[in-house]
Amino acid sequence: MRRFLFDEGLIQADLVLLNAKIYTMEPSRPTASALAILGDRIIYVGDSDGARQLVGPKTKVVDLEGKTVIPGLIDTHVHMMSFGRSLGWVDLRDARSVSELVSRLRERAESTPAGRWIVGYGWDQERFVERRYPTRWDLDEASEEHPIVIYRTCLHLCVANSLALQLAGISRETQPPEGGVIELDETLGEPNGVLRETAMELVRRAIPRPSLEEAVVDAERACREAVKHGLTSVHWIMEDPIELRALQRLRAEGRLPLRVYAILPVELAGRLSELGIEMGFGDEWLRIGAVKLFLDGSLGARTAALKEPYSDKPDTSGRLLYGWEELRDLVLAVHRAGLQLVMHAIGDKAIEMALSALENALNEYPSPHRHRIEHVSVLNEHLLSRMAKLKVLASVQPHFVVSDFWVDKRLGPRRVRWVYAFKSLLKAGISVSAGSDCPVEPINPFLGIEAAVNRKDNPEEALSVEEALRLYTINAAYASGEENLKGSIAQGKLADFVILDENPFSVAPEKLGAVCVLATIVGGRPVYLRESAGFEF
Repeated sequence: MRRFLFDEGLIQADLVLLNAKIYTMEPSRPTASALAILGDRIIYVGDSDGARQLVGPKTKVVDLEGKTVIPGLIDTHVHMMSFGRSLGWVDLRDARSVSELVSRLRERAESTPAGRWIVGYGWDQERFVERRYPTRWDLDEASEEHPIVIYRTCLHLCVANSLALQLAGISRETQPPEGGVIELDETLGEPNGVLRETAMELVRRAIPRPSLEEAVVDAERACREAVKHGLTSVHWIMEDPIELRALQRLRAEGRLPLRVYAILPVELAGRLSELGIEMGFGDEWLRIGAVKLFLDGSLGARTAALKEPYSDKPDTSGRLLYGWEELRDLVLAVHRAGLQLVMHAIGDKAIEMALSALENALNEYPSPHRHRIEHVSVLNEHLLSRMAKLKVLASVQPHFVVSDFWVDKRLGPRRVRWVYAFKSLLKAGISVSAGSDCPVEPINPFLGIEAAVNRKDNPEEALSVEEALRLYTINAAYASGEENLKGSIAQGKLADFVILDENPFSVAPEKLGAVCVLATIVGGRPVYLRESAGFEF
């Protein structure tokens, strides 16, 4: 056993875990039965006999009686502020008809003061018996005294009622922002309430902006929910400077229960100097890390940019949100500044454009990078080869496999073979990390792991449990350049880990999503402990 010495003698750990089944994600020692922690760091990983030698009078010793321990889970793509707010929204994820959706909104309106906004989320018209989008007039049936907006599950399309459209100043004469669509009723020539992509911003601006105090509440609520599912770090996709201010307050007050890698939209990144902040600013709890660009929309809204038309709507191939020259210059500027690019690209046309822009930047200014493409949903062998050659990272959302059950109709049998090609990405030598895209999908990473492993739609792309876990641990840490700090259980790394009620390596693939977290430890201290855990810290 390795011994740890200070000048004054043998180290005494603050916390020692014994009799555990530890999966480290470290090739040199894949499993262990004990670990010891001093401060916020792991100082020993090995067997229980070795760990006991680090026990002193003040050491807290926890016998886990064979329970499973894994590294802290990392979500590399999550809209945390939207998630926090959505916990107070009307949940429409399991609505099976437009009438059921309207009924739920009406119920919320009955308990909400007139004039106050009502927001719903999570619906999918593919699940409705009517097989259509709701309209402004459907939502008016729920209430004409409340402005109402409901977001499709992909968050790339929303529907607003008449009052919400009025408050947003949207009429038949309104021109949508570039890249957006305001749908008009074919008979009346009036907006039908359906807004796509950047047009949604018109309604969002009409919703009263939250105060800093409200933002702090929403941010903390989201974080507290996240740690219940074993998340110790998140790659937080931001939309507004107030989110950063809210996180800074939580950090300063010691109320931030997990670590945050902040991803800023390119528009906000350009304002950092005004705020007195630089990229890379922060510490191990809160760090500004990357710049996000949207290249296209979603498959659900048929706004993802495809090289060929949609199979179930041949009159459209989606749309790109940038022209080539604008994207080329923007990517080069961000790359030359030494910042990480996080590029939303779902369709094969958008992915190809992203790779071309990155290739141009690397030719102009060769330098190491860890640029990422988010989603990379519609691939082919050529795109995989280009990604590998350029060493571009992939950030995927495995639960899309479950939600996008209709994708074969969108794309047809030839293209659907390469949708959510997780195994092919790994085989090509591409570093792949995973996230939820919450609140688009559930924040629980075990649901994502189950979706990645239990592939019924395309068994060739199924992952092993170990491969899926790596997407949420060591690979996720690599995606933010923090693999030397976290992502595995190893001496010297941050003491971020999770204790589970079941061993994910032994449960049936279809039950991986039911694995429960008993405790989430961040920096050596419990930030979540399930009442039925059976042990204390």
